[in-house]
Amino acid sequence: MTALVDIELELIRRATAKFPTAVVRDELDNSLLDELPTIQIQQVPAGSEDGLRLARMLVDIDVYAATRVGAIGLAREVHDWVTREVRGSTSSTAVIGRTAALALPAARPYENTALRRVGATYEIYCHPVS
Repeated sequence: MTALVDIELELIRRATAKFPTAVVRDELDNSLLDELPTIQIQQVPAGSEDGLRLARMLVDIDVYAATRVGAIGLAREVHDWVTREVRGSTSSTAVIGRTAALALPAARPYENTALRRVGATYEIYCHPVS
């Protein structure tokens, strides 16, 4: 049986260090307007594993900002980070191999018109450090 990585926690820790001016979290709360920009990282209930060691995780990453330009700009930075820096990296808990965007960063609807949301979906192959 494959030991799975908590990919949300792994990416939240890394993104918090990479994007110090943003709030990075898995869930939104009522103070979102006071915490912009925000990067939300959530594992999609999908993916696969090889039964031995390697897991394929799907992750949605949404960026919330006060303006469309701000949301698009930060989403592009996050995209480059996931596809260039996270790929092939290791932490004390996880080894991340291949990463790819399954859905490129694009504007996504959100109920509150006082902010803008841009998101993407990523595929991340990983396994725990042994």
